[in-house]
Amino acid sequence: MTGPLSGIRITDFTFAWAGPHATELLGFMGAEVIKVESMRRPDHSRRTSLTTGQVFTGMNQSGVFNDINLNKLGIRLDLTNPKAVELAKHLVSISDIATQNMRPGVMERLGLGYEALREVKPDLIYLSSSARGATGPERAYVGYAPSFASLGGLAYLSGYADGDPCQLSGEIDLISATTSAFALMAALAHRQRTGQGQHIDLSSSEAVSVLMGEALLDYTMNGHIPQRTGNRDAAMAPHGVYPCLGPDRWLSIAVSTEAEWQGLARAMGRPAWAAAPRFADAAARKQHEDELDRRLAEWTRGYPAHDLMARLQREGVPAAPSCDNQELYEDPHLRERGAWVEVQHPEMGRRVTIAPPWKLSATPAEVTMPAPTLGQHHDYVFGELLGLSREEVAEMEREGVMF
Repeated sequence: MTGPLSGIRITDFTFAWAGPHATELLGFMGAEVIKVESMRRPDHSRRTSLTTGQVFTGMNQSGVFNDINLNKLGIRLDLTNPKAVELAKHLVSISDIATQNMRPGVMERLGLGYEALREVKPDLIYLSSSARGATGPERAYVGYAPSFASLGGLAYLSGYADGDPCQLSGEIDLISATTSAFALMAALAHRQRTGQGQHIDLSSSEAVSVLMGEALLDYTMNGHIPQRTGNRDAAMAPHGVYPCLGPDRWLSIAVSTEAEWQGLARAMGRPAWAAAPRFADAAARKQHEDELDRRLAEWTRGYPAHDLMARLQREGVPAAPSCDNQELYEDPHLRERGAWVEVQHPEMGRRVTIAPPWKLSATPAEVTMPAPTLGQHHDYVFGELLGLSREEVAEMEREGVMF
């Protein structure tokens, strides 16, 4: 592996989305990530997807799993077996980082908690990611993305004023994962300066809460509980997503200055209503926002979204269409930026997936290999890294240690 984290090894006990995407991000930067699973407890995203509705015919054919576990090696260890636990400890002893997102207490009962692993690797960086963190009265809460968003408060604020809170899903897991990756990078920097490892106790719902600081401060300082406002802004008007020509076609428009409002009026051909006193300035437009949105929607629904985007942007008005997957894949700007990359998977064949989301000049992040098939890298991990003979590996496979 190459990249800024080349030489860093991660023993990865995570599953689902929030844990694996965190280690995938570090794998993009060159870390060697070794994913630990078993036939008894494979990563459940190998078998089904809660978001796409797919049920997969084989353990290695899940598009979701393969998109979120790129650049990783894979081994099988049945962690209910004491011999497997000892092998896991041996692997951690030659790693820099260990990660897990089990419910608090699970890894400790397996003998793989932070205190146990620090004995074999004193400067270990250990990430525990869970719904509400490993301490406090809610530590035992089981969680996945919708509950992270609900307990973190973001779901309550997301949605239309006359509707229910949004059931936010996979994107919340990815927010938790990105937070975990950032924390791991900070811990690596700390260890580089001090030689000290760290135990990172991450609450996925708190990773959501920190994104809504203005709402928390509004309540703390003013006693005000913010409510759902759809796509509207506290000050800007118009600020929303407007219907365009065709089924389910939409365009986002945000006007923050008087110059942008005049640009919008020019793009619309300066209709008489736009010059009315009730739309004369930002405060007036905000006061009459319902009518403003209605009139603007009457204009936008007669045009294709991309045509309106070009017209508005020429007039200096921020505007962008709401794109579906196909439009994103074909978008010339994303293609020029290298947003997509091809991966050759041993069972699924050629696949197109999302490339690393950042650009580094000297040490570029990159996708170097597909997600591992279940137990694909036994020879390298158990043979080269841990020094077991082929006969020893075969015997442990027969015993169910590497099941």
